[in-house]
Amino acid sequence: MTFPVATSAEMLALSSENWLELTRRLGLAVLVGGAIGWDRQATGKAGGMRTHMLVSLGAALFVMVPLHLGASADGLSRAIQGIATGIGFLGAGEIVHRSLETGKLKVKGLTSAASIWVTAGLGVLAGCGLWQASIVATLLALVILVLAKRLERYLPDSPDD
Repeated sequence: MTFPVATSAEMLALSSENWLELTRRLGLAVLVGGAIGWDRQATGKAGGMRTHMLVSLGAALFVMVPLHLGASADGLSRAIQGIATGIGFLGAGEIVHRSLETGKLKVKGLTSAASIWVTAGLGVLAGCGLWQASIVATLLALVILVLAKRLERYLPDSPDD
């Protein structure tokens, strides 16, 4: 299946009358989010497939609104900044946990939080119509999650993600 390569102006333009393009962008966001979430869920980590799919879909939706309204680059930039900030709060909840034994806060889940943050970025790319970058970035993220985990075994004091 080949997708046409669009110019930057065409790539960002979005009309509610173009159902195929809307579906393509949202579908891609769900697929790339699902790919990252599948890895996290398959390895027993928090923030599994549904979470990652929803984060990616939500990010795509939030950038598609200003694109549909014909907002300036500043408007789109503000939407992306809001997504990055909001996902940071979601990631913080993924990282900081209260130990059941001591009752103290402990840091765990940095990789899961980072994967949620990356998934939001993938959704932004998909929502903006940058499907090539979204697919390549997804593949790179999966390589990092799978191969880097194997390489960490050989490092002293391997961090727990």
